[in-house]
Amino acid sequence: MTPSKPLRADARRNRARILAAAEEVFAERGASASTEEVAARAGVAIGTVFRHFPAKRDLLAAIMKELRRRLVDRAETLIADGDPATAFFDYFTYLVESSAEIGTVVSLLAEEGTSIEPDDQIMALTQAFGRLLEAAQQAGTARPDARLDEVMALVTATTHGALAGSWTDDLRCRTLALVLDALRPR
Repeated sequence: MTPSKPLRADARRNRARILAAAEEVFAERGASASTEEVAARAGVAIGTVFRHFPAKRDLLAAIMKELRRRLVDRAETLIADGDPATAFFDYFTYLVESSAEIGTVVSLLAEEGTSIEPDDQIMALTQAFGRLLEAAQQAGTARPDARLDEVMALVTATTHGALAGSWTDDLRCRTLALVLDALRPR
C-alpha cells in the first residue's frame, strides 16, 4: 500500500463534499454564492476547492454532470426495479420535481457563459426514458400513440414552465396531473 492511496480516497471524499456543499449553496444563494461559502460549507480550505475546480464554471459544470448522473441512475433503477405500469409516470414526476435543482445550475452556467451541450448523459437519459415509455405502453398505462420526442417535449416544457414561472407546489402538482393524464390511454 503506497502513501498516495489514502490521499486519493481523501481527495475523492473532499470532492464529493465540495459538490454536495456547492449544490446547497448555489440553490440557496444563486449567482451571489461564492466559492468561499462552498469551502466553508464543505469544511475544506478554499485552496482545496480551487485544486478540484479552478473556476466557478468548472464547479457548476461538475454539479451539472452529477445531477445528470443522478437522473440517469434514477431511470435505470426504475427500469430494473420499478413497476412497468407506473415507472414512466413516476420518472416524469421526478423530473418535474427536480427541475428547480437542475434549473438553478443551468441558469448559473448560462450566466457564466457556459453552454449546456447535449452529451452522453443526456442521450442515456433519453434512451432510459424511452424504455420506461415502452414498458408503460406494453403495460397498457401509457397511450400507445405517444412518441418519445413528444414526451421529451412535454417534460421539457413542464420542467421549464415550473422553473421559469416559479410555480407553487400546488400549481406544479395540478399541471403535472393534467400532463400525465394526457399521456394515459383513452
